[in-house]
Amino acid sequence: MASVRFVRNPDLRTIKPAYPGNKLVGNAYCNGPELYEPQLSTLLKWQLSKNPQKEEKKADTWAPDVVDGTEFLRSQEDGLLWLGHSSFVLRVAGVTMITDPLLFSSVGLRRRHALPCRPEDLVGIDLLLLSHGHRDHLDEQSIKLLARQNPQLRAFGPLGLPKLLRGMAPKLPVQEAGWWQQFDLGPEAPFELFALPASHWYRRGLLDVNEVLWGSLLLRLPDGRTIYFAGDTNMNGHFEEIERQFGPLDVVLMPIGAYKPAYMMSGSHTNPHESAKAANLLRAGHLVPMHHGTFDLSDEPASEPQRLLSEIAASGMLRAELHIPAVGEVLRWQDWV
Repeated sequence: MASVRFVRNPDLRTIKPAYPGNKLVGNAYCNGPELYEPQLSTLLKWQLSKNPQKEEKKADTWAPDVVDGTEFLRSQEDGLLWLGHSSFVLRVAGVTMITDPLLFSSVGLRRRHALPCRPEDLVGIDLLLLSHGHRDHLDEQSIKLLARQNPQLRAFGPLGLPKLLRGMAPKLPVQEAGWWQQFDLGPEAPFELFALPASHWYRRGLLDVNEVLWGSLLLRLPDGRTIYFAGDTNMNGHFEEIERQFGPLDVVLMPIGAYKPAYMMSGSHTNPHESAKAANLLRAGHLVPMHHGTFDLSDEPASEPQRLLSEIAASGMLRAELHIPAVGEVLRWQDWV
């Protein structure tokens, strides 16, 4: 029988009272108390079943609009710029960050739209924020390029991340955290950064299932304003827990795509209705969708996630203000809150 223990980074502050750390069964991290392991039989069922929306998906050539974001990257202006999928460049109080960078196409991950800049324009980046190690969120080629172009870069993410990045960028400083821990950004940092839960899983190879943790991230300024990056997650109780600890949240970056078929995807991702519900549970003031339009990962047509979320917002079921940027469009979030 596999051993059970609870782990955290002992050098970091745990912000949730009496939280024992992340549950580890053998070498596998759990979603809260439960161990989630995707089944090969489910994958085979998906691959061998016909997509009921096959023709609609084939005819749907929609992709997000792309505008040139180079001017913002070269400036010192605070704001938020979507690179596609779950990759954002975020500048807060003069500190420039990038989330879950995937800048290139690779085997099984072909970009459906261009970047809003040249990869070599991604310089002056201080912090690399990583939610988990799936290949559509942590890309080796992108990590190597960013580390090479940004000698000041520091990486922050979930437990197990250092061993994952060691072979990609050996000199890159990496700080790992368990859920409900506060990262140490140094005494001069103009904001706080927290590692928070998500309901997901991990795998990059054949034998490493759940050996690296996953999570979400929250940034809080001294005046209390917050930006929440949900990472990859399904619908679960952690949204209510996060709201109790930090809510109401100001700006929420929430995934909305890769949800069909439900029997395959519901353990990993939220659909647009669930994403809206999660934003409501977080009492979000503003919602920026992500994880849609850039890669073909699932059975729904490309335009469906954004269309459904817009319809939900128009119906009044989403209490947050919805912002749907073009790729490369600058959102000046500090003007909202």
